[in-house]
Formats: sequence, structure tokens, C-alpha cells
Amino acid sequence: MKTILVVDDEMKITRLLRDYLQQAGFRVITAADGPAALAAARSARPDMIVLDLGLPGIDGLDVTRMLRKSSDVPIIMLTARAEEADRIVGLELGADDYLVKPFSPKELVARVRAVLRRVDASVEAPEVVRAGGLEIDTTKRTVTVAGRRVELTPTEFDLLLHFARSPGRVYTRAQLLDALHGVAFESYERAIDAHVKNLRRKLEPDPSHPQYLLTVYGVGYKYAEG
Repeated sequence: MKTILVVDDEMKITRLLRDYLQQAGFRVITAADGPAALAAARSARPDMIVLDLGLPGIDGLDVTRMLRKSSDVPIIMLTARAEEADRIVGLELGADDYLVKPFSPKELVARVRAVLRRVDASVEAPEVVRAGGLEIDTTKRTVTVAGRRVELTPTEFDLLLHFARSPGRVYTRAQLLDALHGVAFESYERAIDAHVKNLRRKLEPDPSHPQYLLTVYGVGYKYAEG
């Protein structure tokens, strides 16, 4: 049984999400502030964290920043803030997905399942993808660039794998979102830009002049051929 850590200081939301996730077959643990979230993440080692940004003590952005120093656990952020800048900051810190309050608990459950399904699928279908100087091992979920190990979040890993399997193919942002979620969501296409920016920062010798993930202006992105 997969374990989900739900972090929110609003007890009503915590209970609602716990009930929906438990009904969906997940084990749920909860925390109401940043320090408690970090402690629970260390002790329980959850399979995913559903994390509110507006937390007392240490806010969700700082929790994400601290977690990403040592963990690639999938994170879905929740927030009442609808500003684009907040979403981009969260994604660039390493969040895998983002929902703005108010949201549908059923949609959250679907997103949780989609991310976990991608992780499980890579274990069930072992594969090593080599493209350019990159080597992607789907069993170990590792990436090396010219022999150098690169740490990626689950969403970054899945996005890179999707690109690398079809070098030269151009993808729109909507196509990439659909590939990541595996279900039809009215989602946030700029999220793809944030994930690509993170990948370039981690993979490229010079992120301002990318060699692997190329922009196709007016369309989207592609993985370089050859």
C-alpha cells in the first residue's frame, strides 16, 4: 500500500483529502506545519507528499527546497495563491504538480495515481535509453550525462525519458502535459517550461545554449537528434 503524506494547516482540508485518498486505497499520514512535514517525510518515507504552500513555521516552498536536498519524493503542491509567479517558483524548486484551491479532491486523487503509475511503470518495464551523451535507466530511475550522475525529480525523469525516446520529434506543451499526467486535465502549460528549465540546469553544460532539450519557437520542445 502506497503512503501519502498530506500537509495542510486547515484541518477541514486535511480530513477531506485523507478520506478521499484512503477510499482510493492509500495509507495517509498528516502534518499541519513545515517542521512536522519534514519530520514525517524523514521518518515515514512516504511515496508522495501533498503539500500546501501557506504553512506556519516553515512554508511549503521552503519545505520543498529542504526536501529536494536529499529526496526525490514526488510532491504535489496546493495553494490558495493563483499568481503565476508562485506556481513557477514551486515547480522550479522541484514540485511535480500543482493545484490551486479550491480544487476537486477527485482530481487530486487522479493526479496522485498518475504520478505513482509512471514511477511503477518504469520499474515493471526495465529499459536503458541512450540518446546523445545521456543514459537513462528506467529500472533504477537514474540518469547519467557523459558518465556524471544527475539527480532528477520523478516528473523531470519522466519528461526527459519521453523526449529521449523520440529524438527530433517536436512536442507541444499540451502533448507533454498529457504524456505526464496520462489523463485529460485542464492544466497549466507553463509548468512544462519550468520543468524544462530545471532539466537544462541539471543536464546542459551551458543551459543558455542547450544541446539536448531544444526550443521550437511557436510550437514547443524537442530532444536533439544525434
